[in-house]
Amino acid sequence: MFTLKKLLTASAVSASLVIGLSAVVQAQSLGIPINESQLQDFDLIAQPDGSGYPQGSGTAMQGKAIFERRCVACHGMTGEGTSANTRLVGGDMQSEERPIRTVGSYWPHASTLFDYVQRAMPADAPKSLTSDEVYQVIAYVLNLNGIIEDSLILNKETLMQVEMPNKDGFIDSSQAL
Repeated sequence: MFTLKKLLTASAVSASLVIGLSAVVQAQSLGIPINESQLQDFDLIAQPDGSGYPQGSGTAMQGKAIFERRCVACHGMTGEGTSANTRLVGGDMQSEERPIRTVGSYWPHASTLFDYVQRAMPADAPKSLTSDEVYQVIAYVLNLNGIIEDSLILNKETLMQVEMPNKDGFIDSSQAL
């Protein structure tokens, strides 16, 4: 049996839900539409097939200085990281224990690394690296993992040729029926 107190409580909860939903609907319409030139800054996807790579180049030797200046606070001097999430080197996906996922042990394509650094690094200033600096830092990280030589000039052509240790470690089910 409903008492007046229960009825008022139910009404208050219903009103709160309606107000909350109304706020969500209104929040979705906030903002200013952007134009095509503004959208270009978001369209930086670097694909394994080479599409989306900007012009630029660099070597691990060049990347070391940038890494020491811009990346070491989170990733340590040699990519050992300051936490499991910031570790870049080492790891083994075949280990009996919980695998450590790093650039060298987990990522299947060098383009994934390039794309991530280009969009999100350094964490305190995303998208602040030039294309040359991104190639240089990527070259350094790949070299730290023993994947490329420190003198290899990394650019849009050579990046596509980099074979990652875990390149066959994923199953592509995107075309599965």
